[in-house]
Amino acid sequence: MSCKSTKVAPSVDFDHSCSDSVEYLTLNFGPFETVHRWRRLPPCDEFVGARRSKHTVVAYRDAIYVFGGDNGKNMLNDLLRFDVKDCSWCRAFTTGTPPAPRYHHSAVVYGSSMFVFGGYTGDIYSNSNLKNKNDLFEYKFATGQWTEWKVEGSLPVARSAHGATVYSDKLWIFAGYDGNARLNDMWTISLQDREHACWEEIEQSGEIPPSCCNFPVAVCRDKMFVFSGQSGAKITNNLFQFEFNGHMWTRIPTEHLLRGSPPPPQRRYGHTMVAFDRHLYVFGGAADNTLPNELHCYDVDSQSWEVIHPSLDSEMPSGRLFHAAAVIQDAMYIFGGTVDNNVRSGEMYRFQFSCYPKCTLHEDYGKLWENRQFCDVEFILGEREERVLGHIAIVTARCQWLRRKILQARERQRQRTKQDSCEESDEGATGGGIHRPSGRQPMLEVSIREAEAQPFEVLMQFLYTDKIQYPRRGHVQDVLLIMDVYKLALSFKLSRLEQLCVQYIEASVDLQNVLSVCENANKLQLDQLKEHCLNFVVKESHFNQVIMTREFEHLSTPLIVEIVRRKQQPPPRLYSDQPVDIGTSLVQDTKAYLEGGGLEFCDIILLLDGHPRPAHKAILAARSSYFEAMFRSFMPEDGQVNISIGEMVPSKQAFESMLRYIYYGDVNMPPEDSLYLFAAPYYYGFSNNRLQAYCKQNLEMNVTVENVLQILEAADKTQALDMKKHCLHIIVHQFIKVSKLPNLRSLSQLLLLDIIESLATHISDKQCAEMGSDI
Repeated sequence: MSCKSTKVAPSVDFDHSCSDSVEYLTLNFGPFETVHRWRRLPPCDEFVGARRSKHTVVAYRDAIYVFGGDNGKNMLNDLLRFDVKDCSWCRAFTTGTPPAPRYHHSAVVYGSSMFVFGGYTGDIYSNSNLKNKNDLFEYKFATGQWTEWKVEGSLPVARSAHGATVYSDKLWIFAGYDGNARLNDMWTISLQDREHACWEEIEQSGEIPPSCCNFPVAVCRDKMFVFSGQSGAKITNNLFQFEFNGHMWTRIPTEHLLRGSPPPPQRRYGHTMVAFDRHLYVFGGAADNTLPNELHCYDVDSQSWEVIHPSLDSEMPSGRLFHAAAVIQDAMYIFGGTVDNNVRSGEMYRFQFSCYPKCTLHEDYGKLWENRQFCDVEFILGEREERVLGHIAIVTARCQWLRRKILQARERQRQRTKQDSCEESDEGATGGGIHRPSGRQPMLEVSIREAEAQPFEVLMQFLYTDKIQYPRRGHVQDVLLIMDVYKLALSFKLSRLEQLCVQYIEASVDLQNVLSVCENANKLQLDQLKEHCLNFVVKESHFNQVIMTREFEHLSTPLIVEIVRRKQQPPPRLYSDQPVDIGTSLVQDTKAYLEGGGLEFCDIILLLDGHPRPAHKAILAARSSYFEAMFRSFMPEDGQVNISIGEMVPSKQAFESMLRYIYYGDVNMPPEDSLYLFAAPYYYGFSNNRLQAYCKQNLEMNVTVENVLQILEAADKTQALDMKKHCLHIIVHQFIKVSKLPNLRSLSQLLLLDIIESLATHISDKQCAEMGSDI
């Protein structure tokens, strides 16, 4: 994400009952919190509560509640309350018997209560009576009443440093430490009916995380996520997701993350992870003897990580572990933790999320590929001449090798058409000719003998989406297919796809498939993959298991010889400091295509106030249901489309901003463009209101003295009355500066009269009298 300082504008939802007019745009002119800004809030005073770590925090309404932890000498069981509106601390009102002092417990909110489970209790100062607990307490926010739930039947083993969350009216407990070993079991209990509540152990399946402790859990998109944690020798930076419905775990692969793209956070423990919208946010923890303070963000939809760049005016928290975090509305609050030199913290920090709708660029192009609408090229593949349809615009934007093939095929088609025209002329001259209507261009046919249909379709999926399907675990045919795709990527010089295939294949190689993959790599002359397989086989922990398999008996003699020799005398490792070419992305390629790279493949003319702008039907249709419907049912005979947004014709600059959004998802534009484009998502039927949300935020935050006259003109033209009023307000209050702007002289007479009228209204009677006395 960009580190450009922006503000949080309220989210914008479509109201399809509303007219297309920008007159219905309602703006709020600040003040707003800066997006991605860290703010240090008042710390907790010692007389209210001790500085601490290993505590819990939960959010309820407009307050953060802190329970337990340790202050470095003693365990705690006080309950603190921080009011996020007043930014004030106090001790929460309590009655009844609270849980015993503890740390590494869990706390969740259900309904109007907080539930505390387990943790480590005892006297850490004298090192006596130390033990894990499996008790369950409820705290009612309304009355301040603490109550212990006495549950009959089976109980989870007593534990601390576990994960806990609420889903479907139940408390879910996962893993932790029982005093002797780390765990990875899961238990659940209904929180609806205290009288009949009982614990139930969950039978988990799939790729269950290793036994671990000191990790966070978060629920997003009806799934529970677990990231890293202390798991002994197996400690990793894996992210796992748990399906509540099927009780199935899945390790989320990172093999699709190309070199050069942001990697996952390094392995760590004692960190926090919270969910907001479609994102998971990971902060702090101990990572290989360091205390990092970057904020990592995982997008659940795109399965990608990034490091959030804080705004320039941020007050960053230092690195820490065993702190706690919670979310209220669109902000994350972090309290306490252990900082440098084992010091406990009493600091509270606030981080402002951004909440824009996701970019649907890759999904939209992916749907174009799946639906195969408006296809204008047919690839004839392999000796069996299997046929695969595609779109010239997408293919030529992404792959230079296929672009050359298409240009050659198009030239051959042109020559044939020319020859047919000559023959028709000759026939006409002899009186035997029949006039043929020109009609639409026939489907372009491109023959590629070196490609088979199945791997070519995977390659095409990549061109449209920047992704390919990850091989299914245990399916060797999936891995062999990706190897065929890799071979094509090398031939077609698609560096990004090459890297993706190599990472997928290397991550998929295991004891069961390594010999099949190695033999196929040898046959296809994929030396890098063959090298990886040979090194995998001769590894000390693999060698004996591999050579005892039946597949080894049927391996070709030259490969057996290579394996034996490599085992006896491993070759020296070669290290290259050459940078790896990771190729260009879908966004980069479609950007270059719009900026001139796709000019020779344009197949539609967009007319803006009579001025032509060449474009590409497939791209417009993929991104806009308006264009999709037009090209499907009402395609203009002359191939020209007049551009407007409702009854309004946008400026040339705003139109170019809209094309940038359509082609490659760009939302950066001058504020005056945002006025023209605010209604574009309604009119053109974009997949969501991402563009509209950015337009609204852009208008609310970025009107300045320097651009106020341009925005005034745009507001007048689009009849955005509240924006026009806001601009006149700025002009009146900053008139000395505005009067020196050269654009003032080019304003229309009516707008100049509006400014004079606003100035007259602003000037008080006293000022008029003073001016009159000077005459």
